[in-house]
Amino acid sequence: MKPRTLCGRSDYGSFMPSRPTDDEPIVLEMDEMEALRLVDYLGMSQEEAAIRMGVSRGTVWRCVDSGRRKLVAMVEEGRPLKVRDDAPRIDD
Repeated sequence: MKPRTLCGRSDYGSFMPSRPTDDEPIVLEMDEMEALRLVDYLGMSQEEAAIRMGVSRGTVWRCVDSGRRKLVAMVEEGRPLKVRDDAPRIDD
């Protein structure tokens, strides 16, 4: 996998549904989280996000699409969400 520049940082690594569950968590990868943060949270275009992450626009699109599907599945299925945090970071 091509290295990605990941700058977004959160103090939260997991989210749990309000009801108790033993369901397997959905895992959101750090590149998916960064693409969602740049495009959906900060309002960047996919082209701007691609430049910021050092990847192609197609890669950003795939990360955003996959991340959105996982977030919707988490809400729809009431499953926990974990953000995988094993990628090296370059802070702003």
